[in-house]
Amino acid sequence: MATFRTSQPGSAADPSIPHLILVGLPGAGKSTVGSALARELDRSFLDFDAEIVRREGMTISEIFAQRGEPTFRMLEHGLTEELRQLGGMVLAPGGGWVGRPDTVALIRPPAKMIYLRIRPRTALARMGRSVASRPLLGRPDPAGELERLLKERRGAYESADYVVDVERVALPEVVRRILAAMQP
Repeated sequence: MATFRTSQPGSAADPSIPHLILVGLPGAGKSTVGSALARELDRSFLDFDAEIVRREGMTISEIFAQRGEPTFRMLEHGLTEELRQLGGMVLAPGGGWVGRPDTVALIRPPAKMIYLRIRPRTALARMGRSVASRPLLGRPDPAGELERLLKERRGAYESADYVVDVERVALPEVVRRILAAMQP
């Protein structure tokens, strides 16, 4: 099976430069912001969900349904272990990645974590109909699930090195705010 390293020809993942890790609720924009931020910084970008789907040949929903959430979290953990040998990337793990301190500790520090703060109702509106494809939200009350997830993860999210409000903020402004927050 291809690993992240072998599947990314030409990746300039410099271990001397800390990764930037975007965290936040589903719908906060981690993948969209991560891709834009990586372009702006001329860094490689990795969406954990996309990489896990590529490796496993299954959607995230299928992994949750057939193998369970603990297996998915183990896959995230394994990917994080690989990434600690690299650096200089913009990473977008799933929203629950921060819920495993042992996984976070694999790369932080030196990696810097950026919390994309958004209200659950706004995140839900951003996801639109795609909310049904999200394993933790495809339930009768997705808004209630997002509220529960925020309550459960708030402490981990707020332990980030930088907190950037993304509530009703256009993508270029979010990237600008992240870059400004990172300035010494």
